[in-house]
Amino acid sequence: MSVVGFDFGNESCIVAVARQRGIDVVLNDESQRETPAIVCFGDKQRFIGIAGAASTMMNPKNSISQIKRLIGKQFLDVDLQRDLKSLPYNVTEGPDGYPLIQVRYLGEVRAYTPTQVFAMMLSNMKEIAEKNLNAAVNDCCIAIPVYFTDLQRRAVLDAATIAGLNPLRLLHETTATALAYGIYKTDLPENDQLNVAFVDIGHASMQVCIAGFKKGQLKVLAHTFDRSLGGRDFDEVLFNHFAGKFKEEYKIDVLQNARACLRLRASCEKMKKMLSANPIVPLNIECLMDEKDVKGIMKREEFEELSLPILERVKGPLEKALAEAELSVDDIHMVEVVGSGSRVPAINKILTEFFKKEPRRTMNASECVAKGAALQCAILSPTFKVREFQVNESFPFSISLAWKGSGPDAQDGGTNNQQSSLVFPKGNPIPSIKALTFYRSGTFSIDAQYSDVSGLQTPARISTYTIGPFEAKQSEKAKVKVKVRLNLHGIASVDLATLLEEEEVEVSDSKQSAKETTKVDADAAAPPTSNDNDADVNMQDAKPSADTPGVENGVPESGNKPAQMDVDETKAPKKKVKKTSVPIAELVYGAMTPVEVQKAVEKEYEMALQDRVMEETKDRKNAVEAYVYDMRNKLNDKYQDFVIASEREGFTSKLQEVEDWLYEDGEDETKGVYVAKLEELKKQGDPIEERYKEYTERGTIVDQFIYCITSYREAAMSPDPKFDHIDISEKQKVLNECVEAENWLREKKQQQDSLPKHANPVLLTAEIRKKAEAVDRFCKPIMTKPKPVKPATPPAPPSPASSGSEQQQPQADANANSTNENAGDGSQASSASTEPMETDKPENAGSA
Repeated sequence: MSVVGFDFGNESCIVAVARQRGIDVVLNDESQRETPAIVCFGDKQRFIGIAGAASTMMNPKNSISQIKRLIGKQFLDVDLQRDLKSLPYNVTEGPDGYPLIQVRYLGEVRAYTPTQVFAMMLSNMKEIAEKNLNAAVNDCCIAIPVYFTDLQRRAVLDAATIAGLNPLRLLHETTATALAYGIYKTDLPENDQLNVAFVDIGHASMQVCIAGFKKGQLKVLAHTFDRSLGGRDFDEVLFNHFAGKFKEEYKIDVLQNARACLRLRASCEKMKKMLSANPIVPLNIECLMDEKDVKGIMKREEFEELSLPILERVKGPLEKALAEAELSVDDIHMVEVVGSGSRVPAINKILTEFFKKEPRRTMNASECVAKGAALQCAILSPTFKVREFQVNESFPFSISLAWKGSGPDAQDGGTNNQQSSLVFPKGNPIPSIKALTFYRSGTFSIDAQYSDVSGLQTPARISTYTIGPFEAKQSEKAKVKVKVRLNLHGIASVDLATLLEEEEVEVSDSKQSAKETTKVDADAAAPPTSNDNDADVNMQDAKPSADTPGVENGVPESGNKPAQMDVDETKAPKKKVKKTSVPIAELVYGAMTPVEVQKAVEKEYEMALQDRVMEETKDRKNAVEAYVYDMRNKLNDKYQDFVIASEREGFTSKLQEVEDWLYEDGEDETKGVYVAKLEELKKQGDPIEERYKEYTERGTIVDQFIYCITSYREAAMSPDPKFDHIDISEKQKVLNECVEAENWLREKKQQQDSLPKHANPVLLTAEIRKKAEAVDRFCKPIMTKPKPVKPATPPAPPSPASSGSEQQQPQADANANSTNENAGDGSQASSASTEPMETDKPENAGSA
């Protein structure tokens, strides 16, 4: 099981993995820790990440960046329309009112949804993790901004499915930061809460989280944000300043040239970073546009003055966070600043003045989110043992359910009969479960919607759930219990609908009846879990006062009160509740259907296959080019003596011909053509390489063969006693084999020495190895033959005392003889060593 955390940023992405020693940020193909979030579409393949960033300047209109700002938004969204003005590629409105990205790919114009492009980048991040782990990656945690709506969260999950990933959790970026901060703290208080404010200013947005820490847990107290306050906004200030200045001084309008815009924005970003450490920074760009060189200068004071409208917005989320957490500035013990856009000195000054304390930078500003996501994945994974640390997350929005009443005009579209209930208020724990009870005579629908859309810039309605069909067997309306879940991803949905029907049954024992009804009531309630909140809300239209508040820790209130049926212990018929599951149809507005997701998976597979084919084609082309250069150099150097002049000239001419073909007609060919061309060249080059290889290796192989022959000859002729047991005829066979091998080698070597280097060799190293193996195979069993060992006679059983002297003496002699033969030195010590085996009986027998 993989344990991976993905931080998908607006500008760059970071991948963190869990290993046995901790959490590591892994490197991409360029050995960089951050991968640009760019997908570039070419005429034959896609370029993603590092390759996409390298292709951006040459192909700006097909280079898709800042994908995170597009996903899950309607085309007419105010923020999206503002972003599109600064993006070099073309985005149009789709038939469903959501954006479509127009690119030129494989020679034709194609349209992709932001979710599909998001999935392409996730696929690249998955490959980076797999290369570092040397294992398949499926399970992961993906960090998302806290302001992502329900539709955006679903879009991220769809993108993960397209990329072949299984997100265990979509984790808020600020919560990931808080987790990475708190899990390593060993000095957290057990009772008093340590309040820490996390300020994350990224490339495009600002997020603030106030978290309370205790030993082994963190609790998110408040989430606030500003979707359009990030590092790129400061870049845009500089860009607009210099664009206007260059139009006035140099008479060039960079806004009319996509490549010039990209170059100027890149230079402004560098200038912003340099202004963080220097009071004044120059700007110089060669051939920006119309072959004109431009230059400028910027002081930090001037930059802060230009950025004043942005800096004034920083305090808004800070004040709102304190208000939602119901804390004062004095209650905040520490302030941690992270994010790529947090290095602007003016921002630090504002934070210091607001919190009345210096912001800390104890965490890696760019990598903390990815590490926190990997930690969350490790906590959810059974393969890693992680320190006990509980994350109590809160939901940043308010979600309610709306439905039509059960009156006679309900199904006729009566608007006055619309009812709603706040199910998940802002700050509700994640995950959570609520239960609602409806009284209906047939199929009905429920709408999930935001209670407050003032700061969301999104339609209020999220999804519609059609519950039914079902039929009530009795004349009265049926009782339907509906469970609404807010899952780990922060997505609200109707998970279960159950039809509850009371049936009369004959029960003789009233006590048994009480047991049964109590059991039914327990089954009807939601299963309590440690992380879920369960509330049972009675939605009977005639009795609005029956609504009951939510209850903590998953323990429902006894709203149904089935015990009332057992108060009268008479022989009247008892009632039992029958539960029947009711089908639910879900419609999410703006989300991809399962069929569309499957089609997107197939398209992604086709594009990935095309990328692989093109990469392999490039490798084959590079192999042909490398062979041409390498062989041409060697023909005039170390291969010079191994090829005749005419052959060298012809081969050199062929190599030049192939080189010219590579840069002309062969510039754009298929993989098979390059493979065939390389094989054609190797038909001429391989014999030359083989002659050179044989010449350089022959001496070493011959020496090894001679050493083998000499070793066996010396062993066969050796007077060493360890070879005495080998028959003389067997030794003679070894000597004959050695003489035969020597004669073969001498004959072949004389033939080889008479040939020039450019002639094909007659003494091949493969033949020498084969001959050496044959000699070794013949001689080794003979010369390593073990000495024969005579089996020792087992000791005889003790004999009676009357015949002891007659029977034990031969046994002792036999043991002595056997031992002496094994010893080989004729000593009598072995005879004495056998006597203790016979105990003391021989002496006793002799005396008798």
